Amino acid sequence: MNCGELLIIGGAEDKCLEGEVLNKFVELATHGDGGIGILPTASEIPEEVSTEYIRIFRDLGVNRVEVIKLDSRQDANNPAICEQLTSFSAIFISGGNQSRLSELIGKTKFHDALSKAWHKGMVIAGTSAGASILGKYMIVAADTMLNDNKLKVEIGVGFGFLDGLIIDQHFSQRGRFDRLLSAIAGNKEIMGIGIDENTAILVKDGHFEVVGQHQVLVLDGSTSDYINITSSENGSEELTLSGFNLHALTRGYRFDLLSRKLLMKKGIQQ
Repeated sequence: MNCGELLIIGGAEDKCLEGEVLNKFVELATHGDGGIGILPTASEIPEEVSTEYIRIFRDLGVNRVEVIKLDSRQDANNPAICEQLTSFSAIFISGGNQSRLSELIGKTKFHDALSKAWHKGMVIAGTSAGASILGKYMIVAADTMLNDNKLKVEIGVGFGFLDGLIIDQHFSQRGRFDRLLSAIAGNKEIMGIGIDENTAILVKDGHFEVVGQHQVLVLDGSTSDYINITSSENGSEELTLSGFNLHALTRGYRFDLLSRKLLMKKGIQQ
């Protein structure tokens, strides 16, 4: 069986009956006969977050919505919790802190079970931190040096469902272009994808389609002809770059992750 769809959301998605992004997730989830599992591990207020998603998913017609309570690596290696996954058609990973997801779940039995379930066709959605964790790499922190306003970006390891990608979220709303550029400058084979709020990419079979209200930015350094990173004494970095490809996509436009090319909207000649 082919891998399931990934719905990667930039955060702050509309939680109402008319919300396009969550409607798309429910549409995908209900293709199977299982329910939806909510994974709120990234959040500091998991019960509050879970209650909100339970409400909206039930309002959208899902009969079975359950919370996967996972608060430690011991939980993530518990066979009973891993077994829960087999009864769901889809998993929704909430926002919060992506480092918490990596620390508690990365390289555990649950991580392995989630990967296997996805490879067998399970739909997985992640919003905000839950979006960042789905790439092979993720931005753990991006601090501005007080003395010169330069970014210091720390990169961590995600769940690895999408190879060679760094996913950033709340992108335009929080002005994260510089930090995504800095994140991929050191390795031009890694592609950066910045997703705006209330916007998502639906990934399937090596390409994605934009869903939702705003914009998705793709930064591709594979064609670059010059990259120079200069470190200063205080640990900040200065970038000189040339030849990066930038793609900005809105609702309905598609992108090929393998060829790194725009595929246009369905029905529009390229």
